[in-house]
Amino acid sequence: MKTFVPKTADIDRKWYVVDAEGLVLGRLASQVANILRGKNKPIYTPNVDTGDYVIIINADKIVLTGKKLDQKIYYHHSGYAGGLKETKYRKLMAENPELAVRHAIVGMLPKGPLGRQMARKLKIYAGDQYEQAAQKPEVLDLK
Repeated sequence: MKTFVPKTADIDRKWYVVDAEGLVLGRLASQVANILRGKNKPIYTPNVDTGDYVIIINADKIVLTGKKLDQKIYYHHSGYAGGLKETKYRKLMAENPELAVRHAIVGMLPKGPLGRQMARKLKIYAGDQYEQAAQKPEVLDLK
């Protein structure tokens, strides 16, 4: 018996919408990363993008447990010498909650071209309005 390898035409991609209000950031990120990779499907293959599209709404109402809002730091570098910048998560969640959620999820995806292709299927919105209503996304209840 030959091993089944899914082709691009075989993959049926669905759209899911996740309401992040009151959910813990890390738990949400790990579950969404599995959906983006396609690990929830029986045709999952590590070297093929078999995942679905995910829309996250209410990213500004996500929760961090413990003292992470004040102790967790987001780092980025300008590319110049001495250009390391740091931002506390309390400030990051107030100014750009989409970036905080995207950073957590994309960090759990594979690195390289395959991971970037999976990350393009992630749409994040701070409020409860989203642009992909025409795709008729299914509501996904993560707890």
